[in-house]
Amino acid sequence: MDHIPDADWPAVGEASHAVVREAKAAGVWIFGGGLLRQQATIVGTDGTPTPGPFPETKAVVGGFSILEVATRDEALAWAARIAVGCRCAQEVREIMFDPES
Repeated sequence: MDHIPDADWPAVGEASHAVVREAKAAGVWIFGGGLLRQQATIVGTDGTPTPGPFPETKAVVGGFSILEVATRDEALAWAARIAVGCRCAQEVREIMFDPES
């Protein structure tokens, strides 16, 4: 999010939170938040943690939002609203529902 001037951060934060409030009011918000680090830790099947993978591109994941909507078009519409609020492009993925979760 290097493209956002420091002076704009309060406005970006408010705009982003406004979209979250709208999603909550619409009943589609499940969960979301920012990510503290870009580096992940992999925990192997033996329980041993190892550093990585390491991001290889300039594009980073700064956070995520999980919404429950009826259609992909609705998901894209919410992603567009989030993108405007946070001034960042959004990646949209479908999460497979597990009825036991």
